[in-house]
Formats: sequence, structure tokens, C-alpha cells
Amino acid sequence: MHPSFRRTVEDHRAAVHQLLAPLADRLGTEHLPLAGAPGRVLAGDLAAPRPLPPFDNSQMDGYALRIADAAGGSPLPVGAPIPAGAVAPALPAGTVVPIMTGAMMPPGADAVVPIEHADPPRFPPADARDATVALPAGTPAGQFIRAAGSDIAAGATALAAGTRLGPVHLGLAAALGIDTLEVHRKPRVLVLATGDEVRAPGTVLAPGQIHDANSTLLAALLAEAGAAVQCAGISADDPDAFAATLAGKLGAAGTPAHDLVVTSGGISQGAYEVVRQALARHGIDFGSVAMQPGGPQGLGLLDLPGAAPTPLLAFPGNPVSGVVSFEILLRPALVGLTGAAPRRRVPARLAGPLDPPPPGKLQARRASVRLLHDGGAEATAVGGPGSHLVHALATANALLLLPPDAPTPQAGEPVDALIYGDLT
Repeated sequence: MHPSFRRTVEDHRAAVHQLLAPLADRLGTEHLPLAGAPGRVLAGDLAAPRPLPPFDNSQMDGYALRIADAAGGSPLPVGAPIPAGAVAPALPAGTVVPIMTGAMMPPGADAVVPIEHADPPRFPPADARDATVALPAGTPAGQFIRAAGSDIAAGATALAAGTRLGPVHLGLAAALGIDTLEVHRKPRVLVLATGDEVRAPGTVLAPGQIHDANSTLLAALLAEAGAAVQCAGISADDPDAFAATLAGKLGAAGTPAHDLVVTSGGISQGAYEVVRQALARHGIDFGSVAMQPGGPQGLGLLDLPGAAPTPLLAFPGNPVSGVVSFEILLRPALVGLTGAAPRRRVPARLAGPLDPPPPGKLQARRASVRLLHDGGAEATAVGGPGSHLVHALATANALLLLPPDAPTPQAGEPVDALIYGDLT
């Protein structure tokens, strides 16, 4: 059997984008409380319903005054203090009042003198009668006053549509008195692993069996990229059973339960390629992409009888192949849907030699990348090119992307590093 397509990485990535592009209009929005909104993407511009600060207030503990009253330098009578949270009465002419940080400025006052600049440099006792204080002449108008709206005016755009909401954005919304935000709904992704030899973590393996790493890897990668993930477990290598299991998860036509399906395994040229055997007649194309690992690929709009048509991406079964497939082909499309931060790519100096990559293919090699004192970065290959080396994947923090048919980079030469872990 020959693959139905042979594509460059760029062409297949474009096909993934095209497959998922309609989701942008179908996902819709939802309203979430602030506590549930970190990492979500704001659906529309958020206008400030009120100014910040909402009123003129004091930036310091000190005395509120009319600066004209202090021009002569004579002591001035001290009125009742203004604590934070109190409504400030108008300031009588020729009088100063103690004011606390954040307290409302009294109407008529046009400056604040910090307590340490007063004479005496302290507030009078609460029960003091006829207290006076001398304040320095020449205090500029507006000194230590936070003017209403000086942070943001009412009606101004506080947060723009498309903002990926972090702590500072949610803090601004809270300061504006907003307790819910309209955000884009997360794409719902179903992950399904395959293989008679594959068993869930925590189970005892019989000879010839392996634990399922793919579901955990793909689910975590998808969640990190902003998707809502459901794992459907592990399907046996029976095409009819696989198709039936999948159809039962997709929902009925018109009411799809998922926005995307991602499978792992069962798409190569062997005799037991269950995903290829079950889905090749239902809208999914299979073939090869010019990259290593991750060459076998499948994609299309899955159309199983009685089930909602759903975009599907079929990844290879080796764990590293699945991760490379996700990072190179799927994550860029998800970033556009979810607002997740794109992976950082940095030029790095190769610390040691690499084995020659296969001709005509993009090769992704695991590496440990560290920042250098001169502002550059250095990459050290971790493990070999094998697609089964999960420990090397966990030890590394980057994929070195070696272009097709380019000369094999030598020690000291620059390489393109896609960072997926912590960069120190």
C-alpha cells in the first residue's frame, strides 16, 4: 500500500491550519468568574465601567491643604482627620486636615504634604483641641494626589480583545469592579490511543506489553496549549471496534461532543494499523510528511455513520513522534485558536557534533539548551534520533530543527532550537 500523500512539513502544517480554521467561528464564548479565567482569551474589548482611581485620593499619610493657605508659612489649625473609606467633607478655608493614604481628598484641597515634612512631623492626638501645624510654603498644586481617572478613564479600553488573561489583567478587572469576563471557549479535544500491546499506567504488564505514554503526553500538551481535553482510553487493534468506540464519543450530527480528535498509533504500513484501516473510508487521508520523527500522518474531517463530523489528526504511535507531530504541526494552529503563548525559538551554538540527518527531511533532535553570559545560547544534543527515547525527551528542554538537505551542523555552529521546557 502506498501512502495517499507525501508532503513537506510546511504543506502539511498548512493542511492542519485549513482543517481547524472553521473552529474559530464555531467555538463561541462563555462567561467565567475571574478565578476561572487565568490563561483564557478575552472575547471582546473590555471598557472601563468607571475611572481608576474612582476619586481623587491621597498618595501619602500627611495633611491635605489649600496651597494658598500655606503661602505665609504660619501655623494652620488642624481639622478632623480623613481615614481611608470615609466620605471627605469640604475643606474649610484656612484649615488643614490629616489624611491617610488612599483616603478621599476633601473638596477644596489641592495638595498633600507628607507628615514628615510638617512641623511638628506627627498628627495631633485624636482628642487634641486647637491643634496647629506649620507646612512648607511653595508646595506645588497636585502634590501627592492621585487624580480620579489618572490610571484609566471611564469608557476607555481596559483590555483588548484577544488578550491572554494573566494575573495583572484579572487584577485590573477586579479593580474596576468586574467579576466575570467573556472569553473564547476552549476547543474540546478527544485523545485516543491504540494498540493491543498498550496498557494504562499503573497496570501490571504482561510480556510484550507497554504502558501508554501517548495519552498523557498529548493530553498535557493540548491542555498547555489551551484545549479542554478528554482521554478516551486505549482502543484494541480491531478496526470495527475502534470505529464504534470513536463514533460513540463524537456525539450526534448537529451536536458534536468534540471539536477535534487526536489519535496515536495505527497509521503506518504494518498489518495491524487500526486507525488507517478503520478511517481511510471515512474522510481521513493518510500519508507521509518529510520529517523525522513523525513521518506517518493522517488528517481530515471524520465522517462516521450517525456521528457528528469532526476534524481528526492521526499521529504516529511512538511517544517522541507524537510530541514532535504536536509541536511542529498542531500547536501552531492551536495558538491561533486559544491564544496560548507560542513556543520560543532561539538560535543556539551547537556544543558537540550531531549524526547526519536523513536526506530530504526535517529532523527534530532533542537537546538541552542553556543561556550563556554573552547573551547567546548553547545546545547539547540529548540521546540519539530514536523516536522511543522518552527519558531523553524529559531530560531535554528543546527540539533542534535541522532543515532538509542542509549540511550537518558541526560543533560551534548555529542551530534553530524550539524551546519546550525551562530555559536557564
